[in-house]
Amino acid sequence: MKWFLILWAGPIALLGSWYGLSYYDMNFGIFMLTRDAHDLVFRIYGHILGIPPEDLPPLVLRAIVFDSFLVFGLIAFRRRRQIAAWWRARRQVSAALASDESLSSAP
Repeated sequence: MKWFLILWAGPIALLGSWYGLSYYDMNFGIFMLTRDAHDLVFRIYGHILGIPPEDLPPLVLRAIVFDSFLVFGLIAFRRRRQIAAWWRARRQVSAALASDESLSSAP
């Protein structure tokens, strides 16, 4: 599961850092981080997909959010017994605190 998360988060972090650096043209002398390269990449992908390049970043963001929900859903499904035990323990503790601090026993 650890490698699954690493292999999921790595490309997202790489894409996010490239997008942020190239969008704001913080290139450090590397062509791939320039705004020209940023615009060129999105023009190429837009041409391949047949949509305007301005529409691609929101679509990529929606895909990342959807994939994140799937990944976290898979993790929650695999750890459902641990989560259920944690939830039951949490409810028992809160019920015990509520009964100990009842205002009906106030003087």
